Amino acid sequence: MSFETPLPPYNATDPHATFLNTSCLDLLLIEIVPMAYRIAHDLSARSEDGRAVIDEEEQREAAFRRLETLGYRVGQGLVERFSRDRPRFVDTLDVIKFICKDMWTLLYRKQIDNLKTNHRGVYVLTDNSFKPFSRMSMHSSVEAVTRAQPFLWFPCGVIRGALASMSINATVQAETSELPGATFQIKTVAIKS
Repeated sequence: MSFETPLPPYNATDPHATFLNTSCLDLLLIEIVPMAYRIAHDLSARSEDGRAVIDEEEQREAAFRRLETLGYRVGQGLVERFSRDRPRFVDTLDVIKFICKDMWTLLYRKQIDNLKTNHRGVYVLTDNSFKPFSRMSMHSSVEAVTRAQPFLWFPCGVIRGALASMSINATVQAETSELPGATFQIKTVAIKS
């Protein structure tokens, strides 16, 4: 529970509403990436009588899948809870704006800094001071960017889960070229009939 005043969107009339401090999310994100790598390593070691048969790229892919799936479920839950009292979204751009403004504020206490679209299903969300990266530092910027990449997989899952919960099938990719900035690219996938 947080003693901080909750920011909208929240449902003040919900008697069962609980609020969590944002530092809990920060601590979760700090620990979730190493945990995903440990689980991937432990599962690979168990498969061949204690010998690790998984190479580094496969371990990275397994960690990506685990983090993205965890984020996907969190995104679905957030949208189910915080969009239920809103009118139905008319188009995809309204959904993306909801993610940029309301959902990002719930997660990181700030809105996305920039939203660009080509009006053909591609959206680019830019956060110039992505909160999970605000405390990261390394000796070289190349090392920092490489080590920061896995911390983008969970938020990618959150975005994809939120979109899926609102009936939008999409792929989400994230990258960072300089800390603490992050760029998320969303490509909506047309459902074939």
